[in-house]
Amino acid sequence: MTEALSAPGWNPDLALSLQDKLKEDLKLALRAKNDTLKNTIRQVMSEFFKLTVPVTLEGGKKSTRPKKSDEITNDDILGIIQGLIKSERIVLEAKKEATSEYLRILESYLPRQVSREEIVAWIKGNLDLGQYKNRMQAMGAVMKHFGKTADGKLVNQILKDGF
Repeated sequence: MTEALSAPGWNPDLALSLQDKLKEDLKLALRAKNDTLKNTIRQVMSEFFKLTVPVTLEGGKKSTRPKKSDEITNDDILGIIQGLIKSERIVLEAKKEATSEYLRILESYLPRQVSREEIVAWIKGNLDLGQYKNRMQAMGAVMKHFGKTADGKLVNQILKDGF
């Protein structure tokens, strides 16, 4: 077994898709009898049914159908993981705890988040904030560039505070 498969977690540089890495890690968790890892991965995978594709039925009515396994993208799964992380943080805040094993495992599947300095440097180098009526209108361009690797709250704060 390769080293990339031996540790739970994922990054975009791996040859495996996020979905394949989750399946590999689930097998490892089952073999190692690691219940926390197994349950976390199963929780993520149980959310896949919520991913849908719009379809038009014969009568012209609009509807949706669940995505097939091969239609699920890394971004779809990252969205699920980010939603679970957000929920877990709310729970931890209510319990007045800082972190949990569940949260650490979920975060290991997210790509490295860009730093405040990287965001500021990109904004300075690529955006003319004068073209916007207010700075917050630049949020869309920044988030489009960084995608899931930038924390929206951090981008919002940078644009509010100025840099």
